Formats: sequence, C-alpha cells, structure tokens
Amino acid sequence: MKLVIAEKPSVAMSIGKVLGATVKKDGYVEGNGYVVSWCVGHLVGLASTEMYDEKYKKWVLDDLPIIPSTFEYTVAPDKQKQLKVLSKLLNQKDIDAVINACDAGREGELIFRLVYQLSKSTKPVKRLWISSMEDSSITDGFASLKDGAEFDALYQAAACRQQADWLVGINATRLFSCLYNQQLNVGRVMSPTLAMIVERNATIGAFKAEPFYNVVLTTDNVSFSSERMSELSQAEAMKQDCQHTPLTITNVEQKEKTEKPPKLYDLTTLQREANRKLGFTANQTLEYTQSLYEKKLVTYPRTDSKFLTADMESTLPLVAGISMQLLGLDVDTPTNTHPVIDNSKVSDHHAIIPTKSADGYDIETLPYGEKSVLTLIALRLLSALGEVYQYSETTITATCGEHSFSAKGKTITNTGFKQYEKMLKLEESDTATTLPTMAVDDLLDTFQVEIKTGKTAPPKQFTDEIYYQGKIRNLASERSPPL
Repeated sequence: MKLVIAEKPSVAMSIGKVLGATVKKDGYVEGNGYVVSWCVGHLVGLASTEMYDEKYKKWVLDDLPIIPSTFEYTVAPDKQKQLKVLSKLLNQKDIDAVINACDAGREGELIFRLVYQLSKSTKPVKRLWISSMEDSSITDGFASLKDGAEFDALYQAAACRQQADWLVGINATRLFSCLYNQQLNVGRVMSPTLAMIVERNATIGAFKAEPFYNVVLTTDNVSFSSERMSELSQAEAMKQDCQHTPLTITNVEQKEKTEKPPKLYDLTTLQREANRKLGFTANQTLEYTQSLYEKKLVTYPRTDSKFLTADMESTLPLVAGISMQLLGLDVDTPTNTHPVIDNSKVSDHHAIIPTKSADGYDIETLPYGEKSVLTLIALRLLSALGEVYQYSETTITATCGEHSFSAKGKTITNTGFKQYEKMLKLEESDTATTLPTMAVDDLLDTFQVEIKTGKTAPPKQFTDEIYYQGKIRNLASERSPPL
C-alpha cells in the first residue's frame, strides 16, 4: 500500500478518484493499493513562548531576546484528530511508501514535512509535483514521482521563513509593547508594510495643491493646448495675445507605434489586475483562484512566473479555444504561442492559465468572484497569444504669435490583442482622437480661446480595494451576489 498525503480534503478526493481510491474511511479514502489522506492546511505550528518556559507568560524586557535553542511545535485542538489519523497511517505496517501530494510549493513542503517528522515515520518519501488538478496532470505526475530528498532545500527555506516570522514577531512585539506600555504588534512583513503606509500618509498630509493653467485654442475638430503655467497672469496674457492672431501650423509629426501583447499572469499580477478591475482584495483573488484550481479549471495559482514551458506549446491552441468558449467569443482563435514560451523563466510553476478540463464548462454556474477571476485568466491567455496592437500617433505643433501649442491624436490601425477586451467591453477608455489632415504653414484663424485651470494632486493612498467601476460586472449573471 502507498500513502498519499494531500494538503486539503478536496484535493485528496480528486487524487483518490484518479487513483481508484474511493472507499471512504475516517480521515482518508482508500482503494486500488492507495490510501489518500489530507492535512487540512497547517496541521502543525510553532509552539508559543510559554511552552519553552512558564515565565514567558509575562512580558518582561529583561527576558528579551527569546531565541529557542531548538524550535518546538504544537497542534491546535481542532486539528489533533486528523494528525492522529495521519500519524497512524504513516506508521502503518502495510504501507511501504509515502507520497507527498501537498501543494507544489514552499508552504506545501513545510506542511508535509512537519507532519512527517512529528509522526516519527521512517518510510521512504516520494514527491508529487504538479501545477494542475486535471486528471491527466495527476496521472502524469504519479507516473513521474520525484525523490522527496530533492526538496530538502525547499523545506529548509520554508522553515527559515516560519522561524524568522516567529523570532521577529515575538521579540519585536514584546519589545515595543513593553517600551510604550501598550500592545503593539510587530512583524517581519507587517511592520515594513505599515512603515510604507505611514510614510505615504505623511507625504499626503504635507502635500499642498498648487494651481496650474493652460491656454486652449479650439477649432471645430481639434484643440491645441499650451504648456502648463503656474501664474494666472501669464495665462491671461497669452490668451490676450491669441485673441486676434491666426494659428500657424509649424510641424506635423506622425509615428507608427506598436504595443506588444501582455505577459501571462503570475499570482501577483493577477491580484493587481483583479483589484484594479474588480475591486477584489489580494486575499480574495487568491481564494477564488485556489477554488478554481481545486475545481480543475485553472493551473496552480501560487506562481511567480509569467511564462510556460516548451512542452506545453502544442496544447496551447486547444486551451486558447477553450478560453474562447468560456468567454463566448466568436472570432479566430489566437495562435501566437512563441512569446509565452520560455523554460528559463519558469522555476517551480508556470503562469496561470485555464486547463483542458474547462472545456465545455458553463462559466455561469460559478460564484461571481470565481467567474470574474476565471474571465480575467482566460482573457489574459487570449491577449498574450494575440497580435501586436498597432496605431499611428500624430503630433501637430502650431504657433500663435510667440506662443507654442500642440495637439495629439491617435488612429488605430490594428486592434490586435485588444480586440478581445473590446468585445467584452473591458478595454480602457481611450481619449485620443483622430486629427484632421494638416500641413506645415496652414493657417487657422477661427478658434475659441480659453484658460483651463487645474490643481496638482497628492500621491494616492495605498489601498487593496478600489472603487469598482463595473467593467466586468456585466459578465456576471443577475443571480451573482454583490461584493
């Protein structure tokens, strides 16, 4: 018998189904020579300070720093039952090998190793390392299991991160709390983040808005604008000079420009986009994407890569077609696969994309958050495989007496990858306009002259949630709940 340990029950059930282990027991499933169990996330955690010494129950400056010679671990009461199940299985005589099927990443490695060590098992360990929960990916993963020892460094990195969090959090929190006679939570990540927010708030608080002025000359089909001026008197003098003076075209410059398709999503970029377009927090986006992963609709979410490996290139047209079906688009499927393939830029996991299991899936049956995130992921794949966006940018310079003005316009020559966002009504608003045909030395003597006033703005607050403008809400069914 082989014991497979997954990170969550839902993942264990998916693996068990593929392996033929479908007989339900208390805390695991078995069948076909396999026992599949789960950890329910972090089963084992670092012990609190009082477990090292009772005196640490009181926060005293003289006790700092608290640095254990060896770190102790503990199990929360609500997780002890599952740990007992795993410990029993890990030492069961008829089980001759263990397969670590926790999430393929640093934290997944830590979760398994702590349970394995606490059980004092000595059974050999293999590692399942997959980026998709599709049945075919699970089957392929079990056909190419890796030696568990290959991931020792990954475990050590995770343990260092966990212990650093404990050391900084325990000692710094007690230090500042004792110094200032109030509880002040300090953390390795939390405190630098807080410092950034405080600094930004101070900058905003000290900011003083300054007015600025532009003189604008407007004809029937184009507006020419001056440079910014800080003094109103200067703008009024310019306006006066241009009241009865024709505008002379001095230069017409046209440039052909292109914009390359975007890269695929890694987790950070997906979280940023979901915040900007949907108003989701980073944690919400991770939860929705994790749920989509467990439903086998997208690949592994916790990735820092925006590329795919060469062995995936042949399946991309199929996945792109599935993405078209998910979004309900009826145009040619993009096929420009080369820019998204780069083995050297994929470490543990490749970029987040839809899976082949999403074929024929009714996206409308998903909860609103998951559907919206899946929409972003499918759209990004199509955009990344799409053609270059091309446009012509025109700049016209003109003078009115001694004063210089300019107008800019843009003409799109190939919508390229942006056609998909346009079809879904998700494209960014484009204020640029097509300029009329003009030539050097042309004279314009009929126009309106006005002064436009503005104010400089402070930097924006750091925020995880922004005002949601509803760009993707129209993709959600009417029964989808609001945020």
